[in-house]
Amino acid sequence: MFIPIRDDNPTIRTPYMTIALIVVNTLVFLYSQMLGYEGFSAFTYHYGFIPYELFHQVELTPALPASVYTTAFTSMFMHGGWFHLIGNMLFLWIYGNNIEDFFGPIKFIIFYVASGISAIVLYAIFGPDSQIPLIGASGAIAGVMGAYMVLHPRARITCLFIFFFIQFVVLPAKIVLGFWFAFQLLMALVGSNSGGGVAWLAHVGGFGFGWGLLKLLTRGKPRIHPPNNNQRIYRMRW
Repeated sequence: MFIPIRDDNPTIRTPYMTIALIVVNTLVFLYSQMLGYEGFSAFTYHYGFIPYELFHQVELTPALPASVYTTAFTSMFMHGGWFHLIGNMLFLWIYGNNIEDFFGPIKFIIFYVASGISAIVLYAIFGPDSQIPLIGASGAIAGVMGAYMVLHPRARITCLFIFFFIQFVVLPAKIVLGFWFAFQLLMALVGSNSGGGVAWLAHVGGFGFGWGLLKLLTRGKPRIHPPNNNQRIYRMRW
């Protein structure tokens, strides 16, 4: 197992939107933890996305009604535990600041939400009868990672490698992200839609959307490299 820790890819713009997303996700999680076990469960069913409600037009929790179209958005800002939150926010910081640098804050948040919706759509299509609330920012963040793979394939990612020993290794982004996506796809194919509590297909959907969109946006566009460095794109001239 390897865990990305940081990249060597500096930005020009301060990533205010990325920071805001991390703050909002953290505040929502802290609030949910203050509700206690039963309150957290109710909060999850109220604001989490449940595919069954969308495809069958049935409210599974009539005491806690919420539009399934609203929960497609609110579910992106919820997390099930500390490791879920910290892992997602670490990934968002590593990859998000560079993608915000490319898009600018307004286009970035639109892209982020669109990635999350794309992740939810793929998850729901292959699990229309699921009554388990889908929560987490990982689908949207997967879209950010897909975009990063297109824009910065040769950026260097420092990873914590854990096997029989613990060691830091530095790998190109295309290796780190390619391996991550291949693992998500493999688990989606051999496991259930949310095997082990992980929505593998949501990750696949988000990543595929981000990768495909950036391929389209950068087609035929000139790359802008930082001085004395031919590894990566800073941003696109819109």
